[in-house]
Amino acid sequence: MGDVLVFAEHQHGAFPKTTLVAFGAGKAAAAAFGGTCRAVVVGSGTDALAAEAAAYGMETVFQVDARRFEHYLADAHTAVLAALIKDKGIDTFVITATAIGKDLAPRLAARLGAPFAADISGINDDGTVVRAMYAGNVFATVKLEGTPRVISVRATAFEPAAKDGSGAVEKVAPAVDEGALTMKFEGLEEVTSDRPVLTEARIVVSGGRGLKNGENFKTVLEPLVDALGAAMGASRAAVDAGFVPNDLQVGQTGKVVAPELYIAVGLSGAIQHLAGMKDSKVIVAINKDEEAPIFQVADYGLVADLFKAVPEMKDAVDKLKS
Repeated sequence: MGDVLVFAEHQHGAFPKTTLVAFGAGKAAAAAFGGTCRAVVVGSGTDALAAEAAAYGMETVFQVDARRFEHYLADAHTAVLAALIKDKGIDTFVITATAIGKDLAPRLAARLGAPFAADISGINDDGTVVRAMYAGNVFATVKLEGTPRVISVRATAFEPAAKDGSGAVEKVAPAVDEGALTMKFEGLEEVTSDRPVLTEARIVVSGGRGLKNGENFKTVLEPLVDALGAAMGASRAAVDAGFVPNDLQVGQTGKVVAPELYIAVGLSGAIQHLAGMKDSKVIVAINKDEEAPIFQVADYGLVADLFKAVPEMKDAVDKLKS
């Protein structure tokens, strides 16, 4: 038996949905590996966050609170987490495969000399884990030999945890070699939007190369996005062409989403893109090419000129709302 430790990533004083997914995955790991589920909150001024994490059924929440952790820095976070895992005898470390998770997890595994499974989508009763390969066309069952083990989980693969308990909060200050920490926080350029966060939105409308240019994203796609109260996404081809910024990219090398409704507009459906959205509950595709691969995964398909169909959809939504 061994304890599971979940990294409770937070943004602007709150836990995003991806962290609640990590809590859910941590509980599943604790059941599979035969231990208890704990969490760690790293930051500055995190009393409220630590108390909230405890309410999600974590046995204990370790609170690492210091000014140096106000912003994420890979070397400092890696050092303090490695020390905590050793001090507390943690067997399994769980983190969501967000941008921070993808940066932190392999560093931590290397520091610990630990086995590592990235972007897993399932945990079996025998302790093996499941992860996608070849853009989701193959699923491998992986056994991690030895402990501690490090696991990053796909943000769409586990149910978010609910508030179902009240664990203890323990403030800790693991010893780290301050002289070995060389990274400094210089600044943060953050993209802000009034639209829902792409990875948490109930509805996502994504555009592809079929929109032809960035101006059409604004004049054709955005009105439908706003009418639906949706988040906007894009294919890698659209991002590479400079139509939209890369923070909108959905796919294997972008963001993974699983909304209730995903509308793919002018998007062919390359394997790389499908890997990031095929877990959506309902998929609607609009493309003038009836042979486009996106129609193979779509629940509803419309073979039509997007420049005519999308404005018509927007008008129909407006009528339903009026």
